[in-house]
Formats: sequence, C-alpha cells, structure tokens
Amino acid sequence: MSILNGIVNEFDIALKTLSDKKTGTEREYPPRPIQKNVEELTKKEKDLSIQMMRINHAGEVAAQALYRGQAFVCKDPKIKEHLIQAGEEETDHLVWCKKRLDELDGKSSLLNPLWYAGSFTIGAIFGAMGEKTSLGFVEETEKQVVKHLQKHLDKISEKDKETIEILKTMQADEDLHAGQANESGAEGLESPTKKVMEITAKVMTSSSKFI
Repeated sequence: MSILNGIVNEFDIALKTLSDKKTGTEREYPPRPIQKNVEELTKKEKDLSIQMMRINHAGEVAAQALYRGQAFVCKDPKIKEHLIQAGEEETDHLVWCKKRLDELDGKSSLLNPLWYAGSFTIGAIFGAMGEKTSLGFVEETEKQVVKHLQKHLDKISEKDKETIEILKTMQADEDLHAGQANESGAEGLESPTKKVMEITAKVMTSSSKFI
C-alpha cells in the first residue's frame, strides 16, 4: 500500500470510529438479558454509570487511534499484524461502551475527535522509536487501563450489573493485551514517561466525564 493510500485508509478508519460505524470482531455483548426482578437504578446511580461509560468510550476511541498510529509507522510485519489485531479486539469495547451508553440514554464525549487525533500522533511517535518501545508503550497503556477500569468498578452501583459485566470483560481483555505485548518483546518504559502517560489519561478522563 502506498503512503497516500495508507493515509486515506487511516482517515476512513478514523471516520468510522468517530461515527460508531466499526463492528469489531462481533463478539457477544457481555451483559446477559436483563431480569425483571433486577432493581432499577436511581437517577444518581444512572448518571454515574453514564459518566463512567462516556469516559470508557472516549478511552476506546483513543485506544483505536493509538494502535492505528503505531501500526502506521511499524516496519515489522509480525508486530504490525499484532497491533492491528489488538486494535480490532479493542473495537469490541468501543461497540459495547456505545451500546451501554445508548441503553442508559447517555451521550458520547464531544471531544472524541480531539482524543483520536492526539492519540494517533502519540502512537505514531512511540511507534517510530522502534518495535520494542512501541510494544512497551502498549503494555504500559494496557496496565494503566486495567487499574482505571478497577476504579470504575469500585464506584459503580452493584445494581448496575450490565455495566459491571462489560467493564470486567474489558479489563480481562486489556490484561491479556498487556501480557501479549510483553511476550512479543516489549521494552519497559522509563518512570517519567509513565508519569506523563498517567497525567495525559487524567486530562482525558476528567474532560470526557461531562463533555
């Protein structure tokens, strides 16, 4: 694929991601059918779940861009395939978060285009540093996401079993991706880099919570 075709392809994927047109691997939606005897959420509990899922949806938009940015500059065919495949699996999370938001009558973040553009750029920068560094970035990102999801699981009402099931499934997938990156030869990142990643994530989550 020529550079021009590659750029056009990335724009197409970005538009599909931001317009929720991507379908992922079509894995089964984690939540089981809602039982009639399940206690309904209060307005406060529902609003909290909406905020958490808006943040996670924005995070999955960013994850798509990170993987695409890294794959775009990756020169190793095997690692590039790994990045693209992991990105496709992350699309399942994107689809699930949007579906749950719709079920809760919530809206996705208006800042998603900004998160996509910024994350693609960051992914490409780390990808250009070499395959091991790129994989190290994937591993660290996924580890931070696992911790982030646990914080959400600790906050969400126990009555919201559907959202909890989605987040637990996502958490298991993220942990798996971190392990796969490590097994593929990931190189550990320096502490200052990890700190910058944490700060960037906090900016995104705090902004996406309400916007």
